[in-house]
Amino acid sequence: MRYVALICARGGSKGLPGKNIKSLGGVPLIGRSIQIAKQVNRIDRVIVSTDSEIIANIAREYGAEVPFMRPTELAKDTSSEWPVWQHALGYLERSDPKRLDGIISLPTTAPLRDVLDVENCIDEYEKGNVDVVITVTEARRSPYFNMIIKDNKGYSSLVISNNKITRRQDTPIVYDMSTVAYVANAEYVKNSDGLFDGRVRSVEVPIERAIDIDTEFDFKIAECILQEKLI
Repeated sequence: MRYVALICARGGSKGLPGKNIKSLGGVPLIGRSIQIAKQVNRIDRVIVSTDSEIIANIAREYGAEVPFMRPTELAKDTSSEWPVWQHALGYLERSDPKRLDGIISLPTTAPLRDVLDVENCIDEYEKGNVDVVITVTEARRSPYFNMIIKDNKGYSSLVISNNKITRRQDTPIVYDMSTVAYVANAEYVKNSDGLFDGRVRSVEVPIERAIDIDTEFDFKIAECILQEKLI
């Protein structure tokens, strides 16, 4: 099967300015995604979708292709990533006659992923009967037991308030989605409106490899984890 890695990295970031090119352990976050992608033998090409010339130049330095610049309307704070995937697939369809079976998205926000995590996602995808494979970690809190919402009067209740569970040990296992990796069928992405419209499976990854960087606090946690690995 033929896969293309897609790394989406727009120039603007409010939670952590300059996030995509921020250096972690001497390597910018986008460089870390590219390095992992290039170690996966089943990935045919590594493509970066960005609206920033600075990000594009750094991506090329680490060996990725930047064959197009992302349109402004797909690089806003409110822009969803799904249309960005569709835009990239449209370009590939027009420019590359080779059949593409799937895209592998490796967001820059999960810099501590391992090649094994990506390989496991591809293996799960290749079992068949699936449109998208996502990565998850076991959640530390549960909507069945200790997650609450507030109503318009300020009163609190469980997110799932009609269940009879009173002990944490009795709650169903729930998972947090991570941004470690996504493997998606190319035709499904082109013809669907979102991730969970189709058949979705998940691969569990260790929490220490699933840190998702959105803020300076997240970045400091990643630095601590990386430093511990290097000791």
